Amino acid sequence: MSALQNYVDQKNQWSAIFGDAPLSLALSADRQHIAGMLDSDLSPENLSCDGELSGAEESRRYRVLRAAALELKAVDPTVKFYEFG
Repeated sequence: MSALQNYVDQKNQWSAIFGDAPLSLALSADRQHIAGMLDSDLSPENLSCDGELSGAEESRRYRVLRAAALELKAVDPTVKFYEFG
Protein backbone atom coordinates (compact mmCIF):
# COMPACT_ATOMS: atom_id res chain seq x y z
CA MET A 1 0.00 0.00 0.00
CA SER A 2 2.98 2.28 -0.41
CA ALA A 3 1.66 4.34 -3.32
CA LEU A 4 -1.57 5.16 -1.49
CA GLN A 5 0.15 5.95 1.81
CA ASN A 6 2.71 8.13 0.03
CA TYR A 7 -0.11 9.98 -1.74
CA VAL A 8 -2.01 10.59 1.51
CA ASP A 9 1.17 11.64 3.34
CA GLN A 10 1.97 14.15 0.59
CA LYS A 11 -1.57 15.58 0.64
CA ASN A 12 -1.44 15.82 4.44
CA GLN A 13 1.86 17.70 4.30
CA TRP A 14 0.31 20.27 1.98
CA SER A 15 -2.84 20.46 4.10
CA ALA A 16 -0.80 21.09 7.23
CA ILE A 17 0.63 24.24 5.64
CA PHE A 18 -2.89 25.64 5.44
CA GLY A 19 -3.94 24.36 8.86
CA ASP A 20 -6.34 21.73 7.51
CA ALA A 21 -7.02 18.49 9.37
CA PRO A 22 -5.07 15.47 8.10
CA LEU A 23 -6.82 12.80 6.04
CA SER A 24 -7.08 9.30 7.46
CA LEU A 25 -7.50 6.05 5.58
CA ALA A 26 -9.39 4.78 8.62
CA LEU A 27 -12.35 7.11 7.94
CA SER A 28 -14.84 6.34 5.19
CA ALA A 29 -15.50 10.01 4.41
CA ASP A 30 -11.76 10.67 4.09
CA ARG A 31 -11.33 7.67 1.79
CA GLN A 32 -14.02 9.09 -0.51
CA HIS A 33 -12.37 12.51 -0.36
CA ILE A 34 -9.05 10.90 -1.31
CA ALA A 35 -10.77 9.16 -4.24
CA GLY A 36 -12.01 12.55 -5.42
CA MET A 37 -8.53 14.03 -5.18
CA LEU A 38 -7.10 11.10 -7.14
CA ASP A 39 -9.79 11.59 -9.78
CA SER A 40 -8.81 15.23 -10.05
CA ASP A 41 -5.08 14.50 -10.20
CA LEU A 42 -5.68 11.90 -12.93
CA SER A 43 -7.55 14.35 -15.18
CA PRO A 44 -5.61 15.00 -18.40
CA GLU A 45 -5.07 18.69 -17.59
CA ASN A 46 -3.66 18.03 -14.13
CA LEU A 47 -1.77 14.91 -15.11
CA SER A 48 0.16 16.70 -17.84
CA CYS A 49 0.35 20.10 -16.07
CA ASP A 50 -1.55 21.53 -19.05
CA GLY A 51 0.89 19.96 -21.48
CA GLU A 52 4.01 21.23 -19.76
CA LEU A 53 5.38 17.83 -18.74
CA SER A 54 7.34 15.43 -20.88
CA GLY A 55 5.62 12.26 -21.96
CA ALA A 56 7.89 10.22 -19.71
CA GLU A 57 7.06 12.29 -16.63
CA GLU A 58 3.36 12.17 -17.45
CA SER A 59 3.53 8.37 -17.73
CA ARG A 60 5.40 8.12 -14.44
CA ARG A 61 2.80 10.27 -12.68
CA TYR A 62 -0.01 8.22 -14.17
CA ARG A 63 1.51 4.95 -12.94
CA VAL A 64 1.95 6.29 -9.39
CA LEU A 65 -1.54 7.80 -9.21
CA ARG A 66 -3.15 4.74 -10.78
CA ALA A 67 -1.40 2.51 -8.26
CA ALA A 68 -2.69 4.68 -5.40
CA ALA A 69 -6.23 4.56 -6.83
CA LEU A 70 -6.13 0.79 -7.18
CA GLU A 71 -4.82 0.42 -3.63
CA LEU A 72 -7.61 2.67 -2.34
CA LYS A 73 -10.20 0.60 -4.18
CA ALA A 74 -8.71 -2.54 -2.60
CA VAL A 75 -8.91 -0.98 0.87
CA ASP A 76 -12.48 0.27 0.34
CA PRO A 77 -14.41 -1.17 -2.61
CA THR A 78 -17.27 1.26 -1.90
CA VAL A 79 -15.34 4.40 -2.86
CA LYS A 80 -16.59 6.02 -6.05
CA PHE A 81 -14.30 7.23 -8.80
CA TYR A 82 -15.89 9.32 -11.51
CA GLU A 83 -13.01 9.92 -13.90
CA PHE A 84 -10.85 6.94 -13.07
CA GLY A 85 -12.35 3.54 -13.84
